[in-house]
Amino acid sequence: MAPFVILFAIVFIIPIIWAIKSSFYQQVAVGGGAYGGGQLVNQFVGLQNFQYVITSGDFWAGIGRVLIYTVIQVPIMIIAALALAMLLDSFLVKHVTVFRLSYFLPYAIPGVVASIIWVFLYNGQISPIVKGLAALGINVDFFANNVVLASMANITTWTFTGYNMLIFLASLQAIPHDLYEAARIDGANGFQIAMKIKLPNVRGAALLAMLLSIVGTIQLFNEPQVMQTADPGISSSYTPMMMALNTSRGFLTPKGDGPASAIAIVMAFIAGILAMIYALVERKVNES
Repeated sequence: MAPFVILFAIVFIIPIIWAIKSSFYQQVAVGGGAYGGGQLVNQFVGLQNFQYVITSGDFWAGIGRVLIYTVIQVPIMIIAALALAMLLDSFLVKHVTVFRLSYFLPYAIPGVVASIIWVFLYNGQISPIVKGLAALGINVDFFANNVVLASMANITTWTFTGYNMLIFLASLQAIPHDLYEAARIDGANGFQIAMKIKLPNVRGAALLAMLLSIVGTIQLFNEPQVMQTADPGISSSYTPMMMALNTSRGFLTPKGDGPASAIAIVMAFIAGILAMIYALVERKVNES
């Protein structure tokens, strides 16, 4: 276990400890006098960075965007992934390996690359999709204020549906085939088997997929960061992750690693609460 523990501590535990420590510090200028100069030093400010995050309107506006994004995008993606998994697990599809690889392939594309591809497909001047819709008399602006969040959701859904499909497919293939045979002997058809046997047995996989998706969407970053290059209306604090990065880079005030670490910690806390709420609700539903 030693190699894993050491690597895990280096890439996960130590950065978390360092982020928590830095969240209590802020860069301030000292020295220089009346003639300027001086230097930036890290000064202990206690909970001041957390106070800034909690009272920041930009932060909560970003949280609101990712919550709306989560409520709309995650159910669509999970339902699509479950439908694809049940289709591949049925007897209706031949060459399952080819389809499984095809659906999973978008996940193998790095998130930034996928976002760049879709920004090209959204660009009204060069996009074959926009031009094709315009030829049919449908004018679409994928960067419009009331559409841009849905455009980001489409990228995420395209990327991660195949990944969640594999989670469901693994759960479906773990169901004992004796249950199917017994159901067919009792006269159940394919639809009844899917509803009465398959769906109840993938609840654990659904919980895992939903938890991963909730935590992932709270960290929404690649899509808005790349789309910002084509849409100046996307601000530097559009999502909490963008706000944290641009704060650490000095594009937002207060700047530095301290306020950025505080943003990240508050985000992690909110994501943990949302995941806990969903897990408790799911448990209550299953018990009832």
